[in-house]
This record gives sequence, structure tokens and C-alpha cells, in this order.
Amino acid sequence: MNTMPPAAVAPLAYTPDVEQPEDDEAETGRELIDTMLKISTKVYEDEGHAYRSVHAKGHGILRAELEVLGGLPDSLAQGVFAKPARYPVVMRFSTPPGDLLDDKVSTPRAVAIKIVGVDGPRVEGSEGHATQDFLMVNGPAFNTPNAKKFLGKLKMLAATTDKAPGLKQVLSAALRGAESLVEKVGGESASLKAMGGHPLTHILGETFFTQVPLRHGPYMAKLSLAPVSPELMQLTDQELDTKDKPDAIRDAVVDHFRRSEGIWELRVQLCVDLERMPIEDASVEWPQELSPYVTVARLVAKPQAAWSDARVAAVNDGMSFSPWHALAAHRPLGSVMRVRKAAYEAAARFRAGRNAKQVEEPTSLDHLPD
Repeated sequence: MNTMPPAAVAPLAYTPDVEQPEDDEAETGRELIDTMLKISTKVYEDEGHAYRSVHAKGHGILRAELEVLGGLPDSLAQGVFAKPARYPVVMRFSTPPGDLLDDKVSTPRAVAIKIVGVDGPRVEGSEGHATQDFLMVNGPAFNTPNAKKFLGKLKMLAATTDKAPGLKQVLSAALRGAESLVEKVGGESASLKAMGGHPLTHILGETFFTQVPLRHGPYMAKLSLAPVSPELMQLTDQELDTKDKPDAIRDAVVDHFRRSEGIWELRVQLCVDLERMPIEDASVEWPQELSPYVTVARLVAKPQAAWSDARVAAVNDGMSFSPWHALAAHRPLGSVMRVRKAAYEAAARFRAGRNAKQVEEPTSLDHLPD
């Protein structure tokens, strides 16, 4: 992967007109909150504990360190990457549904990164915090183009929350078979994978993407996180044994970090063409031949206990992850990001109230358990 952008890459400057609010976007945002809380309420009634409305099931919680590289050109040296530095990080691996499914129901893999101790002007609503969150999924583009379509997908998810878990396993197996056939002829279906057809692969071998754009100082970008240590790279496409293992993904993460480290590269893709790299259509994959992902930092997680009751209480229950926990230099862009702000805040309040556990942004990771 490139460590410096090619000379031909000339990033476009952000201007307010690249964002175009949808009709009734405020109403879409209100419906999104209602839908997310509907999911959370149903799961709370079943489990006796409040979980996230999406990405409820965690598969590993890691403490890591982010090392920002030196010598970056101005176009990349923005925000948290403005100068060489080291930051403590929390990583939370998850899968998207709002209910706690057996891992045989195989959906896309995700990771949320919380960088702690960052300084600088912040987006509205996160004043006084010192964190920068990046939320990523293992696909380069979002599964819907805009906020309205995102709401429609989430309503479908809400309608199936906790219904027929056995049938979901059967459906997931059928969808994986269909996805395998698509891939054999050189294709890939984000829809099949999102519905339960994701291959039963190891989460630590995946490359993750923010999917939706954000500011990068005066520019616009998407980010990715790619495994680079041999121990992680050998897990790419490695199939997991889920027989009699409802938490096979978590078991695999815990087993790996019991004895090995993990090293990733954090990379930035700058926007250079608004027609082929749109801001308001999150479903479009930005062409890497126009602007490749370029490494700006390394993320290192040493061997550790990747799951414990104490760590779950501290992070799963005591922290929230949102693209709006951010420096102004990394302000989220587009309708999908805009409606996430209030929805994620409402979901965090729901969890805090039901679990009688304060959800707050950390100023340090010195007391992270294990």
C-alpha cells in the first residue's frame, strides 16, 4: 500500500454545497430514532439487559496504540494525523444486527475505533471530549445510498429482531450458498452479505472501511483499516468452525490475542472527483484507481485478554461509539452520517438508563480492565 499519494492525486476542497439535505431529513432522523429504540426495547425485554440498537453483539474488545506516521504531505497530515504522535485506542469488533444471534447467522464484520487524548476544535455536541471515533465495516461502500433508504433497511431489521432464530440460521446458510455462487462468477453482493450471507470467516483477517465520507481537514475522505502483521494476514478468508459454537467469532478473537499481537494500517482515500466519488450517495465505492488508500498510521494491539466481564462492563456498557465523537477536522458528511448523530445519542441514553450505567467518553485508558 502506498505510504505517499501519487503526484496525480489532487484532493478537492470541501465546500458546503457538496452536501444536499434530503427532503424531510429531520423526519427521517426522528423515525430512525424510533426504529432504533424499538430494536433496543425488544432485545432488552428478552435479555434483561440493554444492548446497542445495531452492532449489539461484540466479538472482542482490545486496547491498542495508534502511531501517526511522520513525513506525511499536507493533504494527509490533517486532524488526528496532523503530526507524529502516539495515542491509546479502544477497538470493539462486532456484527451489525441488534439482537444477539448465533454466529451461524453470518453478517458483515465491523470494528469501532476510539482514539483517546486528541486535541483540537470539535464537532457540535462533542465539545469538551478528547476522543476521535472511526466506525468501519468490511466493505468499501455502505449498503444504502442515503438516509431514507438507511431508515428503510433498519425498519426491516427491526421487524425481524428476535423472530425465528432457527429460521435465521437456515436462511443464512442458503444466502451464503447464493453468495458463493455469485463470487464464483466474479461478482459480489453486498445485499446478500448484509442479509446473512456473509462467508463464515475470521473477523481479524478483514479489511474495514468507514464506507461513508468525512472531512479530512479542508478536504474530504474515506478511511480504511487493513491487517498487515503476518499473524493477521494469514486469517484473511480463513473459515471458522461454528458447529456448537454460538460465539465462534469471539472465541477466535480471544484465542488469537491470548498468544499473538495484531498490527493494522490506517489509510486515507482523498476525494478527487465528486461525480465518481459522491458525498451524498454512500452506496458508491470510490474508485481506487482515481485515488488510492494511503497509509497515515499504524495500529498495534499486544497480546491481551480480549473479552472479560470487567472489560465488557467498561466498554460495551460504559462507552458509546459514534462518528460524531470527532474533531471538526473529521466532521462526518452526507445524509447517512447526519441522521446518525441524534440516533446514536438516543441509543446511548437508552442503554445508560436501562442498565443504570453511565455512558461517557474516556479521557484516559489507564483503568481499562485486563
